[in-house]
Amino acid sequence: MSMQIETQKQKTLHEITSFAKAHSQEMTDLLVRLVNMDSPSDHKPSLDRQSDLLAGLLRGMGADVQVLANEDAGNAIKAVWGSGPGGTLMLCHMDTVWSVGTAAERPATIRDGNLYGPGSEDMKGGIVISLFALRTLTELSLLPKDEKITLILNADEEIGSRSSRAVMEAEALQHRRVFVMEPAVPPGAYKTARKGVGDFTVKVKGRATHAGADHANGVNAIEELSRQVLVLQGFTNYTTGTTVNVGVIQGGSRSNVVPDEAWAEVDVRVEIQEETPKIEALIRGLKPFNPKCQIEVSGQINRPPMVRTAQIADLFEQARAVAAQMGIDLHEASSGGASDGNFTAALGVPTLDGMGVVGDGAHGLGEYAVVASLPERAALLAAVLIER
Repeated sequence: MSMQIETQKQKTLHEITSFAKAHSQEMTDLLVRLVNMDSPSDHKPSLDRQSDLLAGLLRGMGADVQVLANEDAGNAIKAVWGSGPGGTLMLCHMDTVWSVGTAAERPATIRDGNLYGPGSEDMKGGIVISLFALRTLTELSLLPKDEKITLILNADEEIGSRSSRAVMEAEALQHRRVFVMEPAVPPGAYKTARKGVGDFTVKVKGRATHAGADHANGVNAIEELSRQVLVLQGFTNYTTGTTVNVGVIQGGSRSNVVPDEAWAEVDVRVEIQEETPKIEALIRGLKPFNPKCQIEVSGQINRPPMVRTAQIADLFEQARAVAAQMGIDLHEASSGGASDGNFTAALGVPTLDGMGVVGDGAHGLGEYAVVASLPERAALLAAVLIER
């Protein structure tokens, strides 16, 4: 009996792989189309055009589709196949870091097997893989019979998922696992851990005076901030996996004025949740070296760390075993970046990330997706989706 089951499983995996390969060109064509559509986080009209396109494609695949209207960001999409308790929640984001006009300046280009263009890796490639994995299961009649698959595509991930976080968290609690379609760690690893991320602004106020006529009575905010930068950088602790990076500093008005204001933008990453209150307290507790200065701190850790729990490890092992049956040597990795998977993992819902396209250069001019990875990753995702 077990041999018959194993034989049937191999037959199913072969059908999935063959279907994905047969639709390779369609995947590439859709990725080109999406890359050539601007979708910056701060431009709702562009995002809504993309969400309208994707909603139509999902309806054509038999999904129950809701467009989640949003006044503050682009409209999100919720698509559901099947019904029943548990099931899988899949997360994608449609927004990119690239401004309107970038797609026209740098349209999708295929060169040496790679598809270059804004958002190709992060994460329009993951959207394509999601749609074709689900299409594979739909057309081969392999969708689970007793549980649902829910796909959410949000439009504000690159700016913190402020409007979509609550929706994703509520959905995660209704599913037994979450798959996040962010790009893989080269050359194809899934992500089982991510650092938590926070953004802070440290503002210093001093007193402006004429740099020549009244220098002694001035209180130089830039001088104070420069000393605070060293304190902030000193909060980095590689042993605990906590890093602090002062990435932007601004201040002053002109060279002949003692600056009365200066500020810094600070990026914070934490590997374990216990570090969150500690680092927040350190930053908020900054004291001025010059008592005539004032320090104001705003911000917080807005994405908790995704910790590799035993449940996440088990979920990866299931995926690894499926991949092995398909001839794929699947590995796991951790990432210093964050995603929406941080939110769901923090709720205790087993979460796998990095299940999207293979590529590199996210947020950079050389961003690309490996074209050959589209059908392979779509087939793998489809197979993992039906693994119980």
